[in-house]
Amino acid sequence: MMQPELCVVFSPCGARKAEAALSSFFTKQIKCLRIIPKNEAQLSFLKSMEDMPEIDVWRGVTEVGIPVDIRVPAQHLPVVKVHLQSQDIQHSTMIEDLQVLLDEELEGMESAARFADPRNTDSFDYSNYHTLSEIYSFQDMLVAENPSLVSKIVIGQSYQGRALNVLKFSTGGSNRPAIWIDTGIHSREWVTQASGTWFAKKIVTDYGKDPALTAILNKMDIFLEIVTNPDGFYYTHNNDPVQVAAPAQRPTVEPELTQESEVKSIVDFVKAHGNIKAFISIHSYSQMLLYPYGYTRTPVKDQAELHSLAKKAITDLASLYGTSYRYGSIINTIYQASGGTIDWTYNQGIKYSYTFELRDTGRYGFILPANQILPTAKETWLALMTIMNHTFKNPY
Repeated sequence: MMQPELCVVFSPCGARKAEAALSSFFTKQIKCLRIIPKNEAQLSFLKSMEDMPEIDVWRGVTEVGIPVDIRVPAQHLPVVKVHLQSQDIQHSTMIEDLQVLLDEELEGMESAARFADPRNTDSFDYSNYHTLSEIYSFQDMLVAENPSLVSKIVIGQSYQGRALNVLKFSTGGSNRPAIWIDTGIHSREWVTQASGTWFAKKIVTDYGKDPALTAILNKMDIFLEIVTNPDGFYYTHNNDPVQVAAPAQRPTVEPELTQESEVKSIVDFVKAHGNIKAFISIHSYSQMLLYPYGYTRTPVKDQAELHSLAKKAITDLASLYGTSYRYGSIINTIYQASGGTIDWTYNQGIKYSYTFELRDTGRYGFILPANQILPTAKETWLALMTIMNHTFKNPY
């Protein structure tokens, strides 16, 4: 989602630090409100409210009829309600008390913290949220356990100097056709990094067992960047969890204008590789699968194929738990937006360019309970396999 970062400490590691931080900063009730603008005047007014210091935007203003979600501390609620009522803008309470959800996460963190560090990726806890160091350790273990299939490449350094690690899954060869997947470019979208970690294990587990994935990896490489924004991710574990962490922005249509090192590293890698056939960027929340364009209403030349593939992917995703996704081009599904990753990658010649917005649709928003990590990852994997298999079977 293209919103400012909300940093919430979910990690099972460092639970005491997290508990202290949350106790300090979440001592008063915090509500999450949902607002659905009914006309252009309300839309414009809500847009002007986005900069109010009293609120934190979870799901930003887009178009008439599309929900806007905001987080409001109890002490600021009267002011926010006065603003809304002045324009006859109605709202509903999406989350009655954020503290209750955070308390539940703390209980899970404390329970997980009692277990020893995993000795291998089989004993890694995929059903909980993890710190940056834990995910980096997981990556190293996965490479050590599967040296003939997995390697770690560093495509750059973050703004604060952290390694931008990418896992390369390959059975050999040089500059083979490739699939790119990234998660965690926005640090508050915790279910994406957690899902990315599960994807990595799934790939090594299924290679040689799942005929479709085996066929893909015998001819193509898969690149997976699990923590695309490590600075923001680290920040969520070590600072005020409600303050804004500097997010990496998405690549622009003109990547030479990109300043953020996290994004520039992806742009440079994609351009240098030159043979990436699918680019999949994974975010949360809203339950959508999107393809280009976002910056113009002119359909992409492959619109029919991308639309049909998106429909099949979300149908396969829904087959597991019944989770319903919307799908379509960015501009027709949500709103006009310039600077999207997949607009740029598509214009670079990567036909199968998609963005996922994972669970949920607002019941928990960015505070998705840990017990939804595995269901989210497993259902998303079905959609990923659909896209990857189609890419493999339709070379261009």
